[in-house]
Amino acid sequence: MVKMNEHLSASEREQLLRRSDLWAWWLLLSNWAMILLLLLLAGLFPHPLTLLVAWVMLPGRQLGLSVLMHEAGHSTLFVRRGLNQWVGQWLCALPTLNDLQSYAAGHVDHHRLAGTMDDPDLPNYRAYPIDRQRFRRKVFRDLTGQTGFKLLSGLVQGGLSHFGGDALSAGRGLLSKQIGTQMMLGFVLWSMGIGWTWWLWFGTLMTSYMLVARLRQIAEHAAVPDANDPDPRMNTRTVDAPAWQRFVMAPNFVNYHLEHHLLPGVPCYRLPAFRALLMKKGLLADVPLFSGYSEVLRHTVRAT
Repeated sequence: MVKMNEHLSASEREQLLRRSDLWAWWLLLSNWAMILLLLLLAGLFPHPLTLLVAWVMLPGRQLGLSVLMHEAGHSTLFVRRGLNQWVGQWLCALPTLNDLQSYAAGHVDHHRLAGTMDDPDLPNYRAYPIDRQRFRRKVFRDLTGQTGFKLLSGLVQGGLSHFGGDALSAGRGLLSKQIGTQMMLGFVLWSMGIGWTWWLWFGTLMTSYMLVARLRQIAEHAAVPDANDPDPRMNTRTVDAPAWQRFVMAPNFVNYHLEHHLLPGVPCYRLPAFRALLMKKGLLADVPLFSGYSEVLRHTVRAT
């Protein structure tokens, strides 16, 4: 397994690990601005075409919030830990039906156990490569809301069915925050005169977002060179996708997943520079290259 301390100088590490509030605010505010712009477009000009545009483009922005939650969970988005915790929870996690604290706790295990059979994310990618018919069934479940409804049911049950004590209080508290955040978003949209578009936001979250999230999971770890090798170069994938694909399904530099596993403390906005440095040092010479998500799908979804 590659040890980055042996390949990076102190100055290189310092530059890569440096966090920037300016970068963080830009990513957060531009993400929310695009969300409101898409909902405003559909709200002011309701038409099947504008609804379709929102349904296709909103998932990337919702995933963008999840990615920023992920960064905040690593404390790599903002300089201060408290700002990571507050922004990551209230402006990133809760709007997308996540919870920063529980996500971060499980994600630590993913990094620690990636490349082993104990990886908690293993069910998301273990079955690949799969045949086309099986993959089409997954896509159908995502786009018809079946996957989203399963997730939503789990959230509600988790908030209502704890046995008691602290677990009951925590579950109800989280569910209240989830509902309150959605109500606040609905109020903001209502104050803009487009309150009905909350249903477009939530419907997208339950359907097309589920497919985009699945594609992200596939791209990151499915059918890699060796899923049981602890070296991230063997068990994790980066996709050098074109700009339009990154905008639609890989926002906020989330496509640089191999680099993230090599050095999780690198903020997402410095991952391209990290990749360039790794290539310059020859550390990615034997790593398969993927230039787009269609190429990943051809590799992970096969005719037979």
